[in-house]
Parts: sequence; C-alpha cells; structure tokens
Amino acid sequence: MKNVEIYAQVRYAVQIEGLSKRAAARRFGLDPKTVAKMMSFSVPPGYVRTKPPVRPKLDPFIATIDKILADDKSQPKKQHHTSKRIFERLRDEHGFTGGITIVKDYVAGWQQRSREMFVPLIHPPGHAQADFGEAIAIISGVERKIHYFAFDLPHSDAIFVVAYPAETTEAFCDGHVQALAFFGGIPQSILYDNTKIAVARILGDGKRQRTRVFAELQSHYLFQDRFGRPAKGNDKGKVEGLVGFARRNFMVPVPAFESFEALNAHLADCCRKHMSERLRGHPETIGQRLERDLAAMRRPLPPPYDACEKVGTRVSSLSLVRYRRNDYSVPTSFGHREVIVRGYVHEVVVACGTEIIARHPRSYEREDFVFDPLHYLALIEQKINALDQAAPLADWKLPEEFATVRRLLEARMGKPGKREFVQVLRLMETFRIEDVTNAVADAIARGAIGFDAIKHLLLCRIERRPPRLDMAIYPYLPKATVATTSARAYMGLLAGAVS
Repeated sequence: MKNVEIYAQVRYAVQIEGLSKRAAARRFGLDPKTVAKMMSFSVPPGYVRTKPPVRPKLDPFIATIDKILADDKSQPKKQHHTSKRIFERLRDEHGFTGGITIVKDYVAGWQQRSREMFVPLIHPPGHAQADFGEAIAIISGVERKIHYFAFDLPHSDAIFVVAYPAETTEAFCDGHVQALAFFGGIPQSILYDNTKIAVARILGDGKRQRTRVFAELQSHYLFQDRFGRPAKGNDKGKVEGLVGFARRNFMVPVPAFESFEALNAHLADCCRKHMSERLRGHPETIGQRLERDLAAMRRPLPPPYDACEKVGTRVSSLSLVRYRRNDYSVPTSFGHREVIVRGYVHEVVVACGTEIIARHPRSYEREDFVFDPLHYLALIEQKINALDQAAPLADWKLPEEFATVRRLLEARMGKPGKREFVQVLRLMETFRIEDVTNAVADAIARGAIGFDAIKHLLLCRIERRPPRLDMAIYPYLPKATVATTSARAYMGLLAGAVS
C-alpha cells in the first residue's frame, strides 16, 4: 500500500502541474490503474472488503455455536462455555475438522455483538434511587462487615449514605427515615431493585406484591415506588455508581470508629462536603442543582416512621422471647404471655399490650442470650437456692459494695441473708444503680446492715432528709443497745461474726 506522501506527489503532478495520468505513472513508476485510484482518494483508502469472508470449515457449524452461546445465558455465569470447550464439543460431537483459532475468533465476535447497549437518560428533579452496599469497617476495635444504605437524587447527584450492622428490614426503613430527614423532603418516586425487604413476590404480569413493612413505609411518606428489572443493575445506574463511589471515597482507608453513630456522623459529613463539587458536564455545583430537586419534593416531613420490624411471639418458661435467632429476657411476671417484639437497628423492645416491658441492645450474633438481671430478681427471691447459679446474674458486674453487704448479711443471718440481699438488689428495679450503691456504702459505713436500713438510707438520700438513728437504721439490735452502740462498734460486731 502506498503511503500518503506518494499520494500527495502524484495528485500534485496531475492536478497542479498538468501531467497526464499515464505520464505521472511513468514518472513515479506506478501502474496507471494505481494513479487513477490515487486521483479518486486524497489518502490511501485501505483494504475494502466487498463481500464477507468464506469459512468453508466453520460455516456449517455456526448455527450449533450460536445455540450453545444462547443457551449459556440461562446458565450460571461460572459454567458458561469457553472457546476451547466449544471447539472440543464441535470436534468430538459434530465432526468439526477445523482449527481452534477460527472458533475463538467467531466466539469473540459473537460476544462483542451481543453486548448490551444503553440509552443516555435524563433525570427530572424530585426523584430518587436507593440501594444497599457492603464494606469493611472497624467498630469498637473489631473489624467487621458493614452494610450501608445509599440514597441518590439523580437530577442533582446529591447523595446520602448511612451504615448499619446488617441489611435488615429495620435498617431499610431507618435508612429512609434518615435520608428524608437529611434532605428535608419526600421524593415523588424512589427506584429500587427487587429486594425481598420490599418485594414479597413478582407476579406473572410483572407487578410487584409489596411486603407489609414496605407498604407501611410507603403509606407513611406517600411516595411512588418503582422497581428495576430483575438482575439489571443498570436500570438504577446512578445509585449503583454511588455504592462504589461511597466505598472508594468515604471508606478508604478502612474506617475505624468507636460506634456506628460516630461512623454515620462521618458519612453524613462526607455527603455534605460532596455538595460543593461540580461534576463534568454541569456548570453548577451539586448543591445548586439540589435546589431544583428540593423544589420538586414534597414538604414538610411527617413525624418519623417507626423504623422497626414487628413480630408477635410468646414468652417462654425461662422468661425469654426469641427474635432473629437470639433470646431476650422479660420480667418473669409476664411468663407464657403473648407479646410484640419490635426490632430496631440498635435496640429490641418488647411490649405486652400497650405496656413496654423490656428494652435491650440489639445483638447481631446467633443463638445469643441477652439478659437483664433485674427481670429475674423477683423469681430468684422466691427460689433463693438459684441465686449462685442464675445465668442472668453470672456476668452482672456490680460495685464491690454489694459483695460486702452480701457477705455481712449471710454472716449474720445465714440463708435468709441471701433473700435479704436479693431484696437489696431489687431496689434497682425502681431506683438508679448509683443511688442504690451509695445507700449500700452509707449503710456499711454506719454499720446498718439490712434491707430496711439500706432502703431507709436510700429514700433519705433521694428526698434529701437526714436519716433517723433508730430501729430504721439498726433493725437487728435491741432498742436499748441501739442507743448505746455506735456505728463503728456495730461494724465490729459484724466483722467478728464474719471472721
């Protein structure tokens, strides 16, 4: 093929100098047909194929290859045919005599031709997309997987990201509550994938049957829902891009925070800073374009949706209710009764009728037991022999004053002293542990070792009145002895009993 310089010289000689094509052919040593071609093109046109190439060995098998590749679309991606495997099947099953190279070339071309193409979209203001993503973070010194709710306004590219311990129903609902509060308005519509949290079933006509919780959320905020095609992430490409953007920009290096609250404060700050950026192809910043989104959104917001999962269950004979494979305690007086468990992101609340009977921090372990020791004290007071083996009390970290008062009570009273010690613990059902601890310490200092004395000192401390130095303080000595026995002397009596 002649280069561009030869083309230019020949064309100049013919068109400018006036040489004939035959004379130009003699001057440059070219075929006259080549000169004629050069006069038709200003640059070398390259090789132009006039008809498809003939593949006598491959053509009879093209239909077979096309069927294999088409069938692969319905199979697991990791079990699709490779070019080598297709060649082997053609050779062994269909008598193909050609080489592997022409098979590879055809398969590569077929895959290129079958790749999906997309239409550029515009996004009117006032609409949103939502999805979940995963990342690694260090929370309270422990490396763990976190799940973050990503909320995107495609018109302005304003974003909101909030992290949770797991991708659960309550996290999905709480993510909406947090996102709508962050923007201060409700979008006209929100686009989702077909998550089971929102979609119970896809019906035959393509309509979605919503879950109860998602229907409640939608009814509370009154937005339209839209769903992408199954397994087609490009239908909500904006939020899909946000999931990766947030991971790369907000969570690199691996974030380390003391709590999810601290991590989410960091993520919210990152989203606010993002509003000052100007993206390619837009003359305005994200924050300036967000004003149009907000103008198209509905305001003001209603009261926050109660973002929880509600489950009805029955209290077991061990005074436990089960929620998400973990057991949570309730007061023993509610044993065997029907209750409602409300699972929040960081809390589990148990209610019987209209009364809230228990609150616990949420556990994301499996087969975990979450006890509140106060729930079992009334039963342990009746079954006092269970005091030292009661599982709810095993990991209860109490101030040292409680161990001291128990030792003194049991030294003086024996087994009844255990029951009186439980009565002292039950004061924490009503009063703060700090106040009860101070009352116990005061009683030990005064030598007034007993439930009645501790309760009296506790009430005096709370009501800010001086204690009475009589039978209320020294209930275990005769009145005559009380009048003549100092607190220090009484403590000596008790210490002697202990020794």
